[in-house]
Amino acid sequence: MKYYHTLLQSLLLTAIFSACQKTAPKADAYGNFEAEERIVSAEASGKILSFPIEEGQSLKAFEQAGTIDSVQLLLKREQLQASIKAIAAKSPAIGAQLAVFEKQTASVKQQLATLEREKRRVENLLKSDAATPKQLDDLNAQIEAAERQMDLILGQRSASDASLSIQKNGLLAEILPLQKQIAQLDDQIAKCHIINPLQGIVLVKYAEPGEITGFGKPLYKIADLSTLTLRAYVGGQQLGAIKIGQEVKIFTDKADGTQQEHSGKIQWIASQSEFTPKIIQTKEERVNLVYAVKISVPNPEGTLKIGMPAEVRL
Repeated sequence: MKYYHTLLQSLLLTAIFSACQKTAPKADAYGNFEAEERIVSAEASGKILSFPIEEGQSLKAFEQAGTIDSVQLLLKREQLQASIKAIAAKSPAIGAQLAVFEKQTASVKQQLATLEREKRRVENLLKSDAATPKQLDDLNAQIEAAERQMDLILGQRSASDASLSIQKNGLLAEILPLQKQIAQLDDQIAKCHIINPLQGIVLVKYAEPGEITGFGKPLYKIADLSTLTLRAYVGGQQLGAIKIGQEVKIFTDKADGTQQEHSGKIQWIASQSEFTPKIIQTKEERVNLVYAVKISVPNPEGTLKIGMPAEVRL
């Protein structure tokens, strides 16, 4: 009796499961998961000194993934810096040379001040007949000579200043191109550090430490798998029922034969129809005209993989 009771329960569960399978809603669209893959290439040429990343490794954005030999660039940079120092050493000591004229000018100014005081004293003495007109004439002659000397010094200072400025500007004109070359080298040296552009998982590694690489040569491929894109296809009759930003249900197959539900959001809808890809279901479905849609699906646990098939239910 117990045997028949167990058998009856088993048959009942089988019937219920079969009924659920028959009444399970049909998928509105089918597709496969894809991700934004990026190939990271070398931006410098030389020997790869370090490249410790491995396939399947998680990398952070702006993390250093390796280094390329930059010794020759550093040596050239030092050579340019030495050239700049050599040119700068030729620069005239403008301050020291102009200081000589300042001293001469100060001396003449002091001399003029003394002569002016002496002139006023002689003028007062001349009023009381205590001095002669010749003394006043001599002082006026000395003042005129001192003023001419001042004009000469100021003229020499102006000419010297102009000459020194021309020399300095010429030296600066020689230094500026060297500084630009150093800036270019700094940029090239920085690019010898392989910097990962985005957070993601290393999918393929194309190079190894010790190899010689060149500008533009692929080093590795990386993709952000935290959110995948499901590219699916809907028929024209379903086009009016979907819109960008709409949330939909995504189902993927599990190992035990059941399906796992995920949530997704429509990010893009094609503006033109196309034939359904050959990977989609039956031959009859493949000849129909459909519209491609892209659905963003969060993948926090990493259970979704690139290329995995999935169903969409609106």
